[in-house]
Amino acid sequence: MRYPHYVARDIDLKRTEHLLTAIVILALVALFIGLRLYSVLGERTGHEQPILKPADPDHADPRVETKTPLRGATTVTPVEGDNLAYLPTAGPGVRALLAADPSFDVARFLDGAKVAYRLILEAFWKGDLEAMRPFVDAHVFETFASAVEQRSKDGLVLDNRLVTVDEAVIASAEVERSVALVTVRFEADMAAITRNGAGEVVAGSLSDAVQTRDRWTFRRDIARHDPNWLLVETDEEE
Repeated sequence: MRYPHYVARDIDLKRTEHLLTAIVILALVALFIGLRLYSVLGERTGHEQPILKPADPDHADPRVETKTPLRGATTVTPVEGDNLAYLPTAGPGVRALLAADPSFDVARFLDGAKVAYRLILEAFWKGDLEAMRPFVDAHVFETFASAVEQRSKDGLVLDNRLVTVDEAVIASAEVERSVALVTVRFEADMAAITRNGAGEVVAGSLSDAVQTRDRWTFRRDIARHDPNWLLVETDEEE
């Protein structure tokens, strides 16, 4: 069906009016939104200072300088890991030793102490006194030698085995003049058995490990260039 020409023009005019009305409404909406944003944010020039956020202890601003301890203040922390390098009561002595001998290394000392602990015990069990002589002082050597001699007279042989050293920590430390004394607390598992001259078991068992706790004291003259420590005292912890 065809409309008269004047009807078509009237329809076009109405469409144009509707389109203009929509454009005006959209322009007013855009203007309103722009005014609201301007009132909230303000005019931005590109040179504004960043808005500061409240301090977050977990995300501190790296530009803010943090306070550091005063020079000369020293802190000694245990070796990394679950095991401590020394007991809390030994802290002052360890710090004094570090001050007197800056080359002293706690971790390296404990590693050496564990090696000496194993070597001296195994030499004593075998009756090999010469193997332990370089690592103990005269008094300790005589004590071990007397025990080995008495064991030989009794016709007994130790068939012990050090299974593992579970823990080695510094229990105490002190420095007197140039002499340093460090006591190490060892906690270890040992399989111990004693045999008679015929090889028969008279005490202990190799199948069951026994937990032992010992305190060994090592000495070193830090004024000398000799880096070795000597065992000067042994004690069994109750």
